[in-house]
Parts: sequence; structure tokens; C-alpha cells
Amino acid sequence: MREELFLPEALAHAVGERLAQWERDRMVERLWAGDVSVWTGDGEDRWLGWLHVVEHERARAPMYAALRESTRRAGIAHVLLLGMGGSSLAPEVFARVFPPKEDAPELLVLDSIDPGDIHAVEERLDLRRTLILVSSKSGTTLESNLLLDYFLDQMKRALGSERAGEHFLAITDPGTPLSEVALREGFRHCFYGVENIGGRYSALSVFGLVPAALIGVDVARLLERAERMIRRCRPEVPIAENPGVVLGAILGESARRGRDKVTVLASRSLEAFGIWLEQLLAESTGKDGKGVIPVDDEALGPPDVYGSDRVFVGVGFESDPSADRLVARLRAAGHAIPGLSDAASRPSSGPPILQLTLSDHDELGALFFLWEMATAVLGAILGVNPFDQPDVEASKAEARALARAYEETGALSRPDVLLHEEGLVLFADEWNRQQVSARVRERSLAGYLRAHLERLREGDYFALLAYVERSGVHRQQLRDIRHRVRDARQVATSLGFGPRFLHSTGQLHKGGPNTGVFLHVLGDDAWDRVVPGRPYTFGLIKRAQAYGDFAVLARRGRRQLGVEIEGEVGAGLARLREAIERALADAT
Repeated sequence: MREELFLPEALAHAVGERLAQWERDRMVERLWAGDVSVWTGDGEDRWLGWLHVVEHERARAPMYAALRESTRRAGIAHVLLLGMGGSSLAPEVFARVFPPKEDAPELLVLDSIDPGDIHAVEERLDLRRTLILVSSKSGTTLESNLLLDYFLDQMKRALGSERAGEHFLAITDPGTPLSEVALREGFRHCFYGVENIGGRYSALSVFGLVPAALIGVDVARLLERAERMIRRCRPEVPIAENPGVVLGAILGESARRGRDKVTVLASRSLEAFGIWLEQLLAESTGKDGKGVIPVDDEALGPPDVYGSDRVFVGVGFESDPSADRLVARLRAAGHAIPGLSDAASRPSSGPPILQLTLSDHDELGALFFLWEMATAVLGAILGVNPFDQPDVEASKAEARALARAYEETGALSRPDVLLHEEGLVLFADEWNRQQVSARVRERSLAGYLRAHLERLREGDYFALLAYVERSGVHRQQLRDIRHRVRDARQVATSLGFGPRFLHSTGQLHKGGPNTGVFLHVLGDDAWDRVVPGRPYTFGLIKRAQAYGDFAVLARRGRRQLGVEIEGEVGAGLARLREAIERALADAT
């Protein structure tokens, strides 16, 4: 892997000072030894198994090769992975980055209970030639368990109760409820994770490697490349040559100076990497009012749409120079920034640009470890525990309470409605209703949206939180909205599909800096199904999760509004986009 750093002079100086301080205090050595004083002293040593897991997994490379071969012989056409967050994102990267192999099944990742997403996956499957992989570290993840109930029921209908379990594998920690289900239902196998590895640091453990092996990735070669990066990040390496520590120091010192929007510019063939990095950075650092905001899948714009809060990260393959071209466009547009080694002789005021170039697909393992190490260092510099997620549970608890209330009353409590216009229902919590109403000049959808978007300040970010089917059409419509807001307001933007983002950026939204301005978008479900054994549908639980997260963000004093789409979602998103365009035009 080739790493190139283009840093402004003041930042290069700060990074140099930070590295010198870490060297004096033997911080890298202490990190590898599990010294909790590197971070906050709050039990971080219980979550450092990722530092050593590659050595363990390399010894099991023959097992992964045998797993791949057994799947090939069984004639499996699809592997369907049911998981959320750390259990699903690395497998999705493997599936989308590695070229498909003729003799290996296709991996489909379902990390959503949106009925449209479930239906779209189901339409592609022949259950008789499908292997379903249920992945959950805790074995208690709500969405994964509901999906397991549904697909186990479907498999029993298709093959009979006696044979259904043969089409299932599980990945979980020892002794979890999922491991008990796997035993009871006769799953083909249950793989056990390492208990001292958190979900988002588990890419190079069974949670990432089992799915990778199933689709034909050479796990031995992947881990060998990761091992090379691990050796480069060891304490024996001079600190200025330690890529994980240097990257973490750059991100940390940038964030301390207001550059806390890490903007990923990925080549076409590595676009999926951003979804994994988004969770790693957001969930690891977004707490105690601190954190960096990852910006994934935002198209490169002209220089004048970017504020002074950006760090740009280019990621690509040598064989696919599209990421190089994006970085070159940044530098050619007035961002010609010196490297760390010559910063003093070539001063610049431009943003930091980091460019990482992989020689081949197997270096993805090295890329995963590089960012895991950098994030651990970043957490130490910010003064947060990079291995916990204290605010994730809040929205889950709220959604469970709403679901219980529905079971008792048959009704789902919703936020107060502000406006109903052309099939779009605008809703708000009490504080945001007062704040936006005080600003509004025209009581229309565009008028309220204008007042809401005017609350964006320099250094803020705009987040679209969309509980709609994650189809290509919907994604493009929502991307158009985020880019219009970015270009008009010069702020970073993000797009999350619910409920999957609750296991990713959701921690940052609630626990990170109060710099987000949120717009929730809920869509009607054209197709829905009752969850087996439950008195509700997938669509209702999705809505309960949306309302639950909205309630928690309201209690945290976040700036937010919500829009519900009645009827066809694509048409509703088009009307929403038009209203936002009018709102932005009125603001100018």
C-alpha cells in the first residue's frame, strides 16, 4: 500500500509535535500492551483482541479454504447474510470490492428490516440453493433476530422443518441466544467470535472472514497482507514511519483544529469501503460531545462548496486511478498542498489530503487494520473510549417501548404534525417546532424547510436519515437533495438509510458534537409482512425505530424535522426535492 500525505504547514507541525510526545511517553508500546491510560481508563483493555486476531486466524486458513470448497460442492448460488453494523458492513465491502468468481456463490447482505429491502432480496433467491448466514456478536440484535425468524419460517415452508436448518450458518459469541437457536434448529455450523473484539473492529475475524471465504476470497493471502501492515504498526517501528499512528495523529490534530469532517474520495471499485469506515469513525469517536464526522458517498464538488472543516481521504487501487483523479482535481483547484516531509519549505493553507493506494484486492485486509489502528489513536487524542457505544442503546430502548405500547393498544405514537401538503407530512418535537416556527415566513413545506436549513452554521453538517427502501432510484434522489444542500450552504452532508444507520452513525448523532441538522424521511411501505410469532409487521417496527430515534434526538436538543411520504415513495421524494430547491432558492 502506498500512503501519500499532503498537509498544510501548521497541521504538519502539530502532527510532528504529537508524534514526538507519543514517542517520549512510549504511547505505542503502551497501546499494544493494553494500558487503559492511553485512553480514558474505562476498560478499554477488554476490547483489544483485534490487535492479535490476524495471527490466530492465519492458523485457521485451511478451515476457510475447506468452507469455500464445501459451499462450492453443495451448489449454493447465493449466501444471504443477516446482520447489522459491524456484523454486516465488512462482508458488504468484501462482496462489492472483490470481483465475482464463477465457482462461488453471490453474497447478498440484508441489514435492513425495510419491507421493500426484504422483498427485493427475496425476489433474487432460490431458497433451495441459498445458504443463510446469521451474524450477530451479542445474538440479541433486534433486526437480525426478526429477519432470522422470517427466513427460517420461509425455509421451513420451502424445505420442511427437518431440512431447513441445514441451510443456515451462525456467527456469534459463545453462549449467546443465537448460539442456542443454532443448536436447537440444527444449523449446519456455528462459528464463534473472539469476545474481546467489538463488532466494528471485527473485519479480520470470523465476522468478516467467513463471508469472505464463502464467496471465494483467498483468506490466507488477505491475512498475509494484513500481517504486513500490523508489523508496520508495531511499537518497534520508528513512530514517524508507523502508518497507523501517523494517520491517527493527523485525524486527531485536524479535529482539534476544527477539521472534523473526514471526506472519503473512493475509486469506483472501492466505493463500498466508505460504508465500513463511516461506522468505524462515527461509532468510535462520536461521544462525550466529541467526534469526527465521516462523509461518505458525497460527490466531489467545486472548491467553493467546501468549508474549512474538511479532511479529504482518497482511497483507490493502482489499476483504478479514479480516486487519484479526484485528489488531483482538488489539488489543481487551488489545493496544491505539500507533503509532511517538506511542509516547512512549501507552506500552504489548503485542507489536508491523504491518499491511500492499494496494489491489489488482497490489500483490503491491510486497509482494514490501518484504519482500526488509526481510530484507536484518534480516540486517545480526542480523549474518548473508541471501543464503546454508550448512546446506541437509547434508540433501541425507545423503539422497544413503542412496540410494547403498540401490542397493548394497537396504536403507534407519532410526533406532532406541523403541516400536511401534497402527500408530505411534516412533523417535529416541541422544541424544534418552536424554533422553526419562530423563523418561518411562509407556512408551507418549502417555508418550513427553509427555516430549518437556515439553522445550518459554519462547521455544521446536514444529515438525511431515510427510512425508505434502499433502491438505486431512491438513493440517487436523496443524493441529489444532499448535494443541493451542500452546494447552497457549504456544509458537509451525510445520508443514512434506517434502521441500518442506527448501528453506525446513530452513535455520533446522539453522542457527538451538536453540529448536526437532521431531516428524517419516512416512506409508506408498498409491500409488508407480519413477523412470524409477533403481532406486528416489519414496516411497523421500522416506523417505531424511526420515531424512537427522533424522540431520543429531541431529548438531546438536536436540530431536526421529519417528513412522512404518503403513497409512492419515489414521487414523494421528487416532491421533497422540489420543496428543498424552493427553500434554498428563497434563502438566497
